Amino acid sequence: MIVFATSDKGGTGRSVTSCNLAYRLAMRGLNTAYVDYDFGSPTAGAVFEISAVERGARAGQGVHSYLKGNIPDISRVDVRAATDRDKLRSQRSRGGKLFLYPGEEGGGEAMAGDDQSVVQRCVDLLLDLDNKFKVVIVDLSSGRSVAMRVALEATAPRVMPGRQVHWLVFHRWTRQHIMAANSLVHGFRGLIEQGIEGKQPLYTQAELLSRLRYVRTAVPVPGDSSKTGDGRQAAWLIEQNDMLRSLAATNKLGDDMVLGSTPVEPVLQWREQIILDSDVNAGFANQATADAFTDLAKKLVDEETWVPVGHRRTSDAEGV
Repeated sequence: MIVFATSDKGGTGRSVTSCNLAYRLAMRGLNTAYVDYDFGSPTAGAVFEISAVERGARAGQGVHSYLKGNIPDISRVDVRAATDRDKLRSQRSRGGKLFLYPGEEGGGEAMAGDDQSVVQRCVDLLLDLDNKFKVVIVDLSSGRSVAMRVALEATAPRVMPGRQVHWLVFHRWTRQHIMAANSLVHGFRGLIEQGIEGKQPLYTQAELLSRLRYVRTAVPVPGDSSKTGDGRQAAWLIEQNDMLRSLAATNKLGDDMVLGSTPVEPVLQWREQIILDSDVNAGFANQATADAFTDLAKKLVDEETWVPVGHRRTSDAEGV
């Protein structure tokens, strides 16, 4: 399974959520690759707390140089072996490996989106990783980037027949982020338009939509008096949450298209990191956050998640 993680705006929590998702997949026993495809700002190394690649790999050693044809292979990093974080290094899973294929410090977006040699190298990389790993998470640059266009071309059904390729679009639970996510998918030069345009479209619209789900990040819990304190504020928050649900449905980001959501987490507001069970046990991270990442990992690899909305059983179509 190849999974692209994207968002229209920065600050959505795309990378930190994707890194935690990769970690939880490995903890479930699934060999997982994390490809830092964010050409402008590769940060996965920092989230995994690997100082050697916290700003990406050195020039000439990362994903960017590989796609440009400057190097034959990308360096890969065993996350548990390389992390500076003792408790992450000592974690035991049911056998799942987690490898980071780092972006490149200073890589930038200097790459032609219509360069077919770049697309072919992307195809070669993804097919190789898909054969070696159960799940391959590719963290794209935000917005309508060159990376997004290359990914669309490289994974079109006629290029990769029979492969499981999916898209996760991340957005925060705000008006601006909901509208931005809609624009990235359905707007001008968005995923849909770029996927179906031309005399030989890469996809049909139905194919793309069946491969796509949304992830809502930093979703507050409305009406929680322990957090809001004032009853009037709690009532207002419930009203705003209902308005956002309506707005999401109107913008085609309704519950039936959502993979899952993550709650507001103070630890992640202060420090983008992997949330370990030991963090929860120590009392400074919330159990709900760990549960949310575990739930995302479970649903991502559940075949029922990717059944087109109109074909699901009624019990499977309930809101997230």
